[in-house]
Amino acid sequence: MSKKNKKEDNIEEQTDAQEVEVISVEEQLQEDLQKEKDKFLRLFAEFENYKKRTTKERIELFTTASQEVMVSLLPILDDFDRAYSEMSKSKDKELLKGVALISNKLKDTLKSKGLAEVEVKQGDVFNADNHEAITQIPAPSKKLKGKIIDVIEKGYALGDKVIRFPKVVIGQ
Repeated sequence: MSKKNKKEDNIEEQTDAQEVEVISVEEQLQEDLQKEKDKFLRLFAEFENYKKRTTKERIELFTTASQEVMVSLLPILDDFDRAYSEMSKSKDKELLKGVALISNKLKDTLKSKGLAEVEVKQGDVFNADNHEAITQIPAPSKKLKGKIIDVIEKGYALGDKVIRFPKVVIGQ
């Protein structure tokens, strides 16, 4: 082999080495870019989850912020119901109208703030998840066995959350 052939072989080897080096640098850059993209996507997803979670918490806070006040007003609603039922027995209908007017105004105001009465009536099936049993009495008929006989105290919900379960008497 001549010196010229050795030089050409040497140049070819250097060119091949440079190409390998260029390819490996390019591959390294591609790999780094992919890692950064992955890091960015993870960070973006984490931020989106954070936004959703804080939005949900904020909505929950607004809907249940008044829960403590509502719970403290429930005995007043019960007193209005008792007063109305007792006053309906008297002959003074004007007094009854006045109490009904104030009671309805209070109930409407609380309803506009999200308070809703949990509907329960005599003959409904007792469900321990939705009702609070005060006592059991012998059922007046077989139809009322295991069902609600009387509602002692109304239940109320604030939004989707029950803040006081209805207290009931069930037939055994």
